[in-house]
Amino acid sequence: MSTEKQKILVVGGAGYIGSHVVKALRDAGKSPIVFDNLSSGLRENLLSGIPFIFGDILFPEQLKSAMEGVDSVIHLAALKAAGESMIEPEKYAENNLCGTINLLNAATAANVKNFVFSSSAAVYGEPQYLPMDEAHPTEPMNFYGYTKLGIENLLRWYSQLRGLRYCSLRYFNAAGYDVDGELNGLEQQPNNLLPIVLETIMGKRDKVEVFGTDYETEDGSCIRDYVHVTDLADAHLRALDYLNDKKQDLLVNLGTSNGLSVLEVLRIAREVCAAEFKVTLGPRRVGDPAVVLAKADLAAELLGWRAKHSDAHTLLKTTLRAYNQSSKP
Repeated sequence: MSTEKQKILVVGGAGYIGSHVVKALRDAGKSPIVFDNLSSGLRENLLSGIPFIFGDILFPEQLKSAMEGVDSVIHLAALKAAGESMIEPEKYAENNLCGTINLLNAATAANVKNFVFSSSAAVYGEPQYLPMDEAHPTEPMNFYGYTKLGIENLLRWYSQLRGLRYCSLRYFNAAGYDVDGELNGLEQQPNNLLPIVLETIMGKRDKVEVFGTDYETEDGSCIRDYVHVTDLADAHLRALDYLNDKKQDLLVNLGTSNGLSVLEVLRIAREVCAAEFKVTLGPRRVGDPAVVLAKADLAAELLGWRAKHSDAHTLLKTTLRAYNQSSKP
């Protein structure tokens, strides 16, 4: 079955990843509708001609009215700061867990057929082997990761009891900006390496702090698996088509298996941005594994998905362009 004429409610569609997903759906001829409370999403991320509903997943009535005529839901509305989740678990429990339950209840009441969920590699916790595949034990090291795992468990039950077909996409490190340059709304209060580097270059921060240079890696710094947000958006499109065609649930990793170290990112940032910036070398952070790498063979096999834009230069060039755009008067 084609999804061309189906309405797809993108919850969190004004956010960093959500807006890229909406663009991918639009470009593929689908009919997305954005549902967002703009707590971290941006009005500038709302694409012309795409319907927008201002609403919040904590209010069931708002979700109920938004579901009219909707065939599929893509859920990207979550609080996602791992550190904050350990300090304010109540906030994360309410938004991520209670909000998702409201969303699932509204979706099943409206006979929505498909549900694509933005999950995270945070469900795995400390790597027990590398690269990490979907069978890796799930032992989250922070409450944020626990909420993602909790939602995956809810999805299994709603699939079994209510026939809601779902795909859970376990992202590794999302990074970069729209390769076409159409979307340039900057992520609010970022706590990831690439935007921190650009904020330092732009003078919004004094320095980039490297947490740990004594890991058992080639240069002593942590290695992470960065996935370009345009590649992530493509995976959501493919997941939706898979659910429509196969009518089977799916859980896959989205990553490259090619890690970049912190110091490597800083070196390439200097090249790409033609800029120097202050770096301080600090101690390790508690709970930071030395290496995190995805095994994403299942996404390749079942979705035909491979990261095409996730090399370091593309990640940094697109991020630089977005920051340059935002700094224009």
